[in-house]
Amino acid sequence: MSTADAPAPTATYSHGHHRSVLASHGRRTAESSAAYLLPHLRPDDVLLDVGCGPGSITADLAVRVARVVGMDSADAAVEAARALVAQRGLTNVDLAVGDVYAIDAPDDTYDVVHAHQVLQHLADPVAALREMRRVCRPGGLVAVRDADYATMTWFPQTEALQRWLDLYESLARANGGEPDAGRRLKAWALEAGFAEVTATGSVWCFANDEDVAWWTGTWAERLTESSFATSALQHGLADRAELEGLADGWRTFGADPRAWFLVPHGEVLATA
Repeated sequence: MSTADAPAPTATYSHGHHRSVLASHGRRTAESSAAYLLPHLRPDDVLLDVGCGPGSITADLAVRVARVVGMDSADAAVEAARALVAQRGLTNVDLAVGDVYAIDAPDDTYDVVHAHQVLQHLADPVAALREMRRVCRPGGLVAVRDADYATMTWFPQTEALQRWLDLYESLARANGGEPDAGRRLKAWALEAGFAEVTATGSVWCFANDEDVAWWTGTWAERLTESSFATSALQHGLADRAELEGLADGWRTFGADPRAWFLVPHGEVLATA
């Protein structure tokens, strides 16, 4: 059973599960998003992927270990992951809806517990790390990676993207999360009781025409069509006209041949 004795703190996932979000997350690979973990995986490992989303990282990890369990809080994400796993013909992956604060597994079940871009959306990331530690065997690894929005940078500078960043940070915190999670992962892991913590960092860089077009296009769509838009309107942080203007700003930025965008991440490998 979970060690949690109180109801889980609540937070709202700011991105939602619109097709633009699932498509964006589905572009991630183990190489682009979990390179810090890959050298530590063994063929006989049993791995839990917390917040698996549409399963692109989950599926990549599955070819490196004996078995993977993917877990997400959203039915839409789990269904997308199931479709991808079936498409790839993987037979060593199980997928289920689950709660990071109350993982449905006995103590010491997994060799590795992995979570990519999860802790930034939680009201109590330390409690989540404690729960991940509970289901990880002694000597196993808990691996987490999260973006750090305040350190994102781009060129050319535009007022629209700066306003987008300010809006995103305000909305994420209004929804109970911490958008600058990357810099806090080491501190959170130590607070969760891990004695051995290795902290690193890495980046996504969108610079070639294809990557810039994809990155800017997905954000333009999210700003008007996804739960990001709905939530921003509900909190009174923006109106529809501003969101449409910011979406146009992303498209204008993406059309600039000089466009370059950097997304820094914090990473932690914590020994259970």
